[in-house]
Amino acid sequence: MRTLFSLCYNYPMHEIIAITNQKGGVGKTTTACNLASSLRKYNKKILLIDLDPQGNLSRSLGIDPTLTRKTLSEYLLGQCELKKAIKRTNFSNLFLIPANLSLALVEERINDIAKENKHTLLRDKLAKENLSQYDFIIIDTPPSLGFLSLNALNLANDIIIPVQCEYFAVDGLVNLLGTVTKVQRTSNPHLGVLGLVMTMFDSRIKISLEIAQNLRENFKDHVFTTVIPRNISLVEAISKSLPANEYKPTSQGALAYASLARECMEAIERRSFKETKQPQ
Repeated sequence: MRTLFSLCYNYPMHEIIAITNQKGGVGKTTTACNLASSLRKYNKKILLIDLDPQGNLSRSLGIDPTLTRKTLSEYLLGQCELKKAIKRTNFSNLFLIPANLSLALVEERINDIAKENKHTLLRDKLAKENLSQYDFIIIDTPPSLGFLSLNALNLANDIIIPVQCEYFAVDGLVNLLGTVTKVQRTSNPHLGVLGLVMTMFDSRIKISLEIAQNLRENFKDHVFTTVIPRNISLVEAISKSLPANEYKPTSQGALAYASLARECMEAIERRSFKETKQPQ
């Protein structure tokens, strides 16, 4: 008998996930990088989109955005083709559209041209492209709910919300979920919440346990079972421009993101199965 676990590895997907939280320092870039690298281990082809002007995702994969002439900014402004903006990384099945500080100026330049539909600019442009070769598109977003993050929400099928297991962790969650609801009602009815993932968890610290309990009580099945620990290997890996599973494959951080990747695939498979069973 084929189990749900085995089915999810072979199911044809084209999933677009935005890693988002307007609070900074919660592990968005770490999650985007390591989730993508974990998914590719299941022979999935991944396109990462760096939607943060800081360009940290680009750097975490060994691409210096300050030395890159064709980035997300140029693509959004119609100054280059998508194939010129997509960069191969040093890791199989992993591709990236990099970003740098010029991305922070895109909204102003778009306003000069046309203010209408600026929050769906990325979706509108990618809709004209053939992206069928990618199983997953994963978007790293900036710590805000402005122009760039709204473009991510309008492009995505799902969001993953990293939540740091420290004081004030849930600050802003209500605003974020309110924004998601507004986007669902107005411009992207297909947007869903794949789950909240707890990051920087330390079972030795009381507040980590309290935050974990609070999130599970309030958000229940919307919280991933997988918890990302506070792990030095995750920090070291990014500083060396490597995903954790390339730096130290058996580290707690690498194993946690491998678990998160499996859980994401299972969740998508369960949803797809339910949708196929719905009466037409």
